[in-house]
Amino acid sequence: MPELNSCLYKGVVMHHRFRPSKNRFIYRVFCVCLDLDELAQLNKQRFFSINSFNLFSFHEKDHGSGKNDLAANIRALLTDRGFASATHNIRLLCYPRILGYTFNPLSTYFCYNSDAELEVILYEVSNTFGSRHTYLLEAKPDTDQVRQRCDKLMYVSPFMPMQTSYSFRIQPPNKRVAVCIRQTERVDSEAETQPILHATFTGEYSVLNDQSLLSVFFQYPLMTLKVMAGIHWEALKLWRKKLTLQPRDSGKSHSISWQDKSGVSHYESL
Repeated sequence: MPELNSCLYKGVVMHHRFRPSKNRFIYRVFCVCLDLDELAQLNKQRFFSINSFNLFSFHEKDHGSGKNDLAANIRALLTDRGFASATHNIRLLCYPRILGYTFNPLSTYFCYNSDAELEVILYEVSNTFGSRHTYLLEAKPDTDQVRQRCDKLMYVSPFMPMQTSYSFRIQPPNKRVAVCIRQTERVDSEAETQPILHATFTGEYSVLNDQSLLSVFFQYPLMTLKVMAGIHWEALKLWRKKLTLQPRDSGKSHSISWQDKSGVSHYESL
């Protein structure tokens, strides 16, 4: 099999909540970083399948519009919003299914142009209530570290207010990858902001092949189940600290937000 652009990143997730009550945790995890044009090749791995059950698998319906042919779906999404040049190569950083199960609080798409420059990053945020929102943010090419920001537009945690903003600091996939998110809120409706949450994933590169997949299965046993269990365990700890429950809209939804080339902001249901 020819060498793949797709790979693994082994590392840690850290969450540090600053207020109104402090809470911090660190978990060892790994992610796959998939070149969406290599899915057919990846399907030939012994322990990794596309759209079918295996020790590890990737199901296109878990992402984007929930339909197959994710590469075409994401390219259409970018093109329809004025970013056709960012469709040359698309890499997705996410958790795979392990023994058929996964949950991705955040899936990150790195979208490159024909000069191999990172032009757009898509942050696909999912909550445990079945909703999904994609933040489409432009990235300046030829920079080792990408900094972006946007306002929060989807309910995620029962203990996190909606009137907050995300600041992203990204080291795109290479020998290592880093996704760092700082969530802030305004102080007493003034211009000043203060941090409420800092969340990071940092990982080191590893090849994606049968040997490495079998290795991470035993290094990170039932990891995706532990991700979901960890979400509820940390929520229980915050509830015991008597944090205020935030109201949420009922129903499931998929949506996207972006800013066009002229600087106008848009929001659309998918």
